Amino acid sequence: MKKLIYSIWETVKIVLLALIIVLPIRYFIFQPFLVKGQSMEPNFQDNNYLVIDELSFRFRQPERGEVIVFRYPYNPSQRYIKRIIGLPGETVEIKDQQIKILNPAGKQVILDENIYLPPDTQTLGQAFMTLGSNEYFVLGDNRQASSDSRAWGVLPRQNIIGRVLFRLLPFSEITVFAAPAY
Repeated sequence: MKKLIYSIWETVKIVLLALIIVLPIRYFIFQPFLVKGQSMEPNFQDNNYLVIDELSFRFRQPERGEVIVFRYPYNPSQRYIKRIIGLPGETVEIKDQQIKILNPAGKQVILDENIYLPPDTQTLGQAFMTLGSNEYFVLGDNRQASSDSRAWGVLPRQNIIGRVLFRLLPFSEITVFAAPAY
């Protein structure tokens, strides 16, 4: 009987230790995310299993080109995945299938997204938005099938959960992600 109780106690200790280690990591550092929909194709497919880094944005600002997961501004219970295009203080203009960025210093650039999008990708629609100090402009990679800042406006900083760190599933597509160098 003593061996059984000792065995149960050892099992309970292992489970408690695992929970003490895993739960804080899961809720404060890394979080799983399952892609639903086609808005980020061709880079992210429906049912891709991703790991989100929730910690890095506590120490630095999100960067242009990073893929983030966030709470949808009009229904915070929904989580979306999009790419950051415009940063706080910038003016973003979409016109004639080009994305123009005007930074606060007055320098204007046409965004070259050939690093992560096929060359024939068309950014349809028109937009002209000047972002506030804690606002971001986000777009889906599949521009024809994405509900993004073109449709619902800016993304407040406080809605950002974290950046996509890596893709775990499918195993044949395991990838670590970083912000592209423009």
